[in-house]
Amino acid sequence: MKNKLIFIFSLLCSIAMFSQENKQSFSIQEAIDYALEHNRNIKNADLNILAAEKQVWETTARGLPQISGAVDYSINIKTPFDIDDLEEGDPFVFLFPKHNLTPSVTLNQLLFDGGYIVGLQSNKVFLEISQNAKSKTTNDIENSVVNAYNNALLTKESIEITKNNITVLKSNLDETTKIFENGLTEEEDVEQLQLTLSSLEINLRNLETLYDISKGYVKILLGINPNEIIQLTDTLNDLIVENISLDLIGSEHSITNNIDYKIAANEAISKGLEYKLEKSEQLPKLNAFITSNYLGYSDHASNYFKKEQDWLFTTTGGFKLTVPIFSSFGGKAKRQKAKIEWDIAQNNLKIKEDQLVLDFRNVKNQYNLAIETYSNKQKNLALAEKIEKKNTIKYREGIASSFDLRQAQTQLYSNQQEYLQAIIDVINKKAELKNLLNIQK
Repeated sequence: MKNKLIFIFSLLCSIAMFSQENKQSFSIQEAIDYALEHNRNIKNADLNILAAEKQVWETTARGLPQISGAVDYSINIKTPFDIDDLEEGDPFVFLFPKHNLTPSVTLNQLLFDGGYIVGLQSNKVFLEISQNAKSKTTNDIENSVVNAYNNALLTKESIEITKNNITVLKSNLDETTKIFENGLTEEEDVEQLQLTLSSLEINLRNLETLYDISKGYVKILLGINPNEIIQLTDTLNDLIVENISLDLIGSEHSITNNIDYKIAANEAISKGLEYKLEKSEQLPKLNAFITSNYLGYSDHASNYFKKEQDWLFTTTGGFKLTVPIFSSFGGKAKRQKAKIEWDIAQNNLKIKEDQLVLDFRNVKNQYNLAIETYSNKQKNLALAEKIEKKNTIKYREGIASSFDLRQAQTQLYSNQQEYLQAIIDVINKKAELKNLLNIQK
């Protein structure tokens, strides 16, 4: 029996230790770093960059030597005469062999192609497009992690505050109930406190459910299995100190550093290159080639595998010049369309530039307002706590009614939530401003 108890105790300890080992803890910066490494959208962005690098080499390789091999085999099913009736060495035997096998190797080299030159110029832009797309994804993921983490913290802090409010309220309710039982107060006083307590308890259950959902969103963004346990180590009070930065409001940043501007600029450059490509189609194309082949003919296919089979070796070389002459104005229409799309992209870039000027100013003002609102809500919370304490004392001394106490408590609970929301707004607005300025750290 003793050994059995020791075994059970050891098993429980092992389970507890295993659960502790599998619990992951994250500060908000650790959550961001983890997401940037494991989030599946980030992984796809990295794969897109890798694909773009391969595409760059694919374009470059078009202008490098190309070697291809071929094997041509034909059989003359019907000839103008019976080959068997001809004498050996008769030229018609060569002209109309029963079987004909021609293995060959060809070397092609592009000498001039305007489209290829434009393609090489496009390589850098094409790679930048993928890199900027990853930067955009990174900013979006970071912003989403901050919002999800903060929402979870808001719910967590609300749970702690609500639990504390319930503890205080239960103490008041027990004291008031005893006073009522002694006939020194009215039943309505007890009912008012019961009503407030019931509301807080329901709110607490909703917050606990919401907290699990909020952490679930954090897990998705971090690329973690939803069934795993995570712990959020930061608190809102810690984060508010780190996220109040007046220097960020007063600093000047170039619009060209914004990732959306970079993407719009990439689009304009890309459309310009497409227009240049269409114009290059009017230029001639010149290729050089060298082909070597063996020609073998026989009355029987099996002879090709014998040493005595005769093979004729030839090598030819030359150039191929392709000159566009007339395309029924189709080429002109394509060039005009490409020019129109380039103009549209340039207009969109200007629109984005003007929009970002306003966005910078607007988000900086919102961030500054969020900081001022936080300071105001902090003062309001201190006043609400002071008012609630005064009304509690007055209520116990019989000076204030239960309605006055409930009103003061409700005002306190409202200010508590407004204070927490003000902290969240500061953190989120700073993240939005950093995203707009394309500040990674």
